[in-house]
Amino acid sequence: MDCGMMVVCGTINDIKITAVASDFDFLGASMAAAEGEAFLYGIQHAIENKTPFLCVSAGGGMRMMESLISLSQMTRTTLAINELKKNNLPYIVCITDPTAGGITASYAMLGDIHIAEPGALIAFAGARVIQGTVKEELPEGFQKSEYVEKTGFVDMIVERKDLSEKIGTLLLILLKKNSAINSEENETSENNQSLTKAAS
Repeated sequence: MDCGMMVVCGTINDIKITAVASDFDFLGASMAAAEGEAFLYGIQHAIENKTPFLCVSAGGGMRMMESLISLSQMTRTTLAINELKKNNLPYIVCITDPTAGGITASYAMLGDIHIAEPGALIAFAGARVIQGTVKEELPEGFQKSEYVEKTGFVDMIVERKDLSEKIGTLLLILLKKNSAINSEENETSENNQSLTKAAS
């Protein structure tokens, strides 16, 4: 089946990860049924193998010729990400140029950490549509990653050559945090068991 999304697994800093990446050369990396299945498969693999999940996003949004089938992928990917987070697994999004439409409105903006490449277009509607709606001049660089970082939708901007090192560092931090939470939960559980025994 032709698909504009690839699912891979590998390691960064000796940490096993599962990742999906959009292929802009295939119909502009637009999202439809096949891409949704690929994303869900990636999430399922991450949960089963207890790995962090990395999404490298691109694309203009949902594929219009697939209508509601395409639009439903926004809900499906969102629910899958919720399952990933229930399992305390990190979800990192790397936003590349361009990321727009329903992709921005769903899985590309649900990460624990959002990294963008310099100068990447990050938008929902196009700038001309927004300008025509609000009837005002838009700020310079509107919808570019540098502007989006200033408004708080992106956590950091990283050059492609530095992504592996930065993602590796973030994973170490996030996984350590998850370990600490798990340790606290175990301690609380043990304390509760001791109290129950003492009470009986």
